[in-house]
Amino acid sequence: MNPYPEEMPSWLTMLFAIASGLLAANVYYSQPIAELIATSLGLSPSATGLIVAFTQAGFGIGLFLIVPLGDLMENRRLVLALIGFTALALLTIATSTAPTVYLASALLVGLGSVAVQVLIPFAAHMAPERVRGRVVGNVMSGLMIGIMLARPASSFATQAMSWHAVFYVSGGGMFALALALALALPKRQPAVTISYLSLLKSMGRLALTTPALQRRALYQACLFGAFSLFWTTVPLLLTGSAFHMSQGQVALFALVGGAGAIAAPLAGRAADRGWTEPATAFAILCVAAAILITRFAAAGSSFGIPLLIAAAILLDFGMTANLTLGQRAIFVLGAEYRSRLNGLYMSAFFAGGAVGSTLGGLAYALGGWSLASWIGFALPMLALAFFLMDWIRARA
Repeated sequence: MNPYPEEMPSWLTMLFAIASGLLAANVYYSQPIAELIATSLGLSPSATGLIVAFTQAGFGIGLFLIVPLGDLMENRRLVLALIGFTALALLTIATSTAPTVYLASALLVGLGSVAVQVLIPFAAHMAPERVRGRVVGNVMSGLMIGIMLARPASSFATQAMSWHAVFYVSGGGMFALALALALALPKRQPAVTISYLSLLKSMGRLALTTPALQRRALYQACLFGAFSLFWTTVPLLLTGSAFHMSQGQVALFALVGGAGAIAAPLAGRAADRGWTEPATAFAILCVAAAILITRFAAAGSSFGIPLLIAAAILLDFGMTANLTLGQRAIFVLGAEYRSRLNGLYMSAFFAGGAVGSTLGGLAYALGGWSLASWIGFALPMLALAFFLMDWIRARA
């Protein structure tokens, strides 16, 4: 039985969405300015990747070690502690002049930013069952907008001021966010009373014995792999000899592509109406179609940029829709282990993105956009094959 009010106030849903977007953005601010940061800190060009990798590594560790605590600790206190921790780490980055200080702080930023994956199950707990998909979708929309806007925001801020300013502003924003959440969030004490070690051990059992989690995680890993491959390689295409775009123009391109985040609330509503399966198939096909569209963006043609923009929006739409459908599906499996399921689901999401980014970079270096796009197309088609097998098996 849900102990919260029958209707979740729209302003509270909006606060959850804003908080999710701001927290998720912390992981992505450094991506478009990594080379500039590395040069400023005295890192060699070969070590530039560490700027992004340390933040992502911290986030990945947090998914396994911190997010499950949402099933054990009082949620409001856990979220506020993580956000305060993240704010201090961001301000340390802003003042850093040595690579070791920056990298250690970046790891901590990623670790603390997993507060977003505690907030999302928290919102699901508070939402009445009949509108849970809609609420989760609205919150996920905020998260995806945060991810998509983080890159252009950091690019513009760095161009206008400096890369240090990006982290001063984000650190200050975290303190403001903590205050807002402290005033708005109710307390939620989970019923689970097991030890932390037992909690972590139970995640392996859940991963092995929860078919719905396995299916949704596999679909999403493939789609986010295609998403990450696209956003890793398309800046190389846009700034290359085909289109000659500046970094500022690439930032605007990413900004427009973020329009696909509108998929989250739509997918949530579809799930509430029992349309999860057809909506999943549609989401997967959107991602596959988006990658195919890019192949018609002939190098340097007048139709190239509009086609790439359309592809970016459709890609973001499909990936975001499937992410929301997956979270809605696993959140109904049991309130007592909702955070652990979310941690496992998002770990697969994160791993798929890492594989996609790696494959994209290698493919682009070896065969340009042609090879990268074919690999990007293969990933949603793999998801579609697994979806069809699951669908046939369920009806056998």
